[in-house]
Amino acid sequence: MTDTIRTTRLASGLTVVTETMPHVGTVSLGAYVAAGTRHERPEENGASHFLEHMAFKGTARRTAAQIAEEIEDVGGHLNAYTARERTAYYAKVLKEDAPLAADIIADILQHSVFDPDEFERERGVILQEIGQANDTPDDIVFDHFQATAYPGQPMGLPTLGTEAVIRTLPREALLSFMRRHYAPSRVVVAAAGAIEHAAVVALAERHFAALPDATPARAEPARYEGGEFRAEEDLDQVHLVLGFPAMAYDDPDYHAGLLLSMLLGGGMSSRLFQEVREKRGLVYAISSFVSPYLDSGTFGIYAGTGEAEAAELIPVVLGELAAVQRSVTPEELARARAQVKASLLMSLESTSSRCEQIAHQIHTWGRVVPLAETIARLEAVTVEDVAAAARRMFRGRPTLAAIGPVGRLPALPAIAERLAA
Repeated sequence: MTDTIRTTRLASGLTVVTETMPHVGTVSLGAYVAAGTRHERPEENGASHFLEHMAFKGTARRTAAQIAEEIEDVGGHLNAYTARERTAYYAKVLKEDAPLAADIIADILQHSVFDPDEFERERGVILQEIGQANDTPDDIVFDHFQATAYPGQPMGLPTLGTEAVIRTLPREALLSFMRRHYAPSRVVVAAAGAIEHAAVVALAERHFAALPDATPARAEPARYEGGEFRAEEDLDQVHLVLGFPAMAYDDPDYHAGLLLSMLLGGGMSSRLFQEVREKRGLVYAISSFVSPYLDSGTFGIYAGTGEAEAAELIPVVLGELAAVQRSVTPEELARARAQVKASLLMSLESTSSRCEQIAHQIHTWGRVVPLAETIARLEAVTVEDVAAAARRMFRGRPTLAAIGPVGRLPALPAIAERLAA
């Protein structure tokens, strides 16, 4: 850790982490809670996301309009998001307005009133959001993929919740979820930009004293199982995700998996883009992704293709998955490494990205990982490491999720048989 990055754990259990960037004139500051979709019970699915919405709907001190006006009066931005393993509430402001940002974030996190009328109004908004996602096949197919990869467990639940649960979810369910999970031990207050660490510690001690005194239970372990989901719909394209079990954050093959994803489907020079789109014209969009979690992970390939092309697409993709298990060239590994490193280094120029990264690293590894250490780990990955990571993942049980005119897609047993061969 450099002198610009400092971490303090308060007596309450809350962690404060900062990165001082004296060359900028702004500060990004947020409260990052290690509680998300995977911490929900089935009957409260969507509670984390609902909480994120309700945080902006009024506190004991501020109306919803006042929250928006106070941050925008100083030209700042306030936002939040929900993920599977955490929920974030964050702001970006000019450096002199950091105390205001900390005050507002602490207020919405600890003192939201969950006004019943606002609650019902926001229930309708979230139902509209779910409806919009359901009408967007290249979006909702990822929810079906997650549910199929992790069936019957919190890790497979949709982040937005389901329409059936959201329609009946009581206000008390949100309050209960906060009491159980929003404990200081699960909260990281992070800041990056033109600010000193001691100032953020003082702000955290002053403003974040009302978090619930709880000992949160550990999330249910993730159990990747895999399988198949198909939905025949009247669409112009088949939207599909083909995926496999992958590495958790702390896995020794984690960095090899990142580089594999980049060289296989991470850009226009990647194997899948060149073979599937450029040479064969089977798709407009194709990409790969790796989604690591604390105790599991998935590797996936997304593609959108026409009904006639669907039958050809899968064998071509499987051919590329087989080829990358056999050999990886030094040139393509170097290109993938350069892309990952450039993305990482470019993100360091943004206070928002740095705030996000240092909070994520505290939640994931319990420390901020020095940039030099990350670069060294990427540099240490060999062509054989990448091929071995491919063999490890692509010989696991596959998951296929597809929406659209799916009749010409090969069945999952045929895909698994081809992969095994």
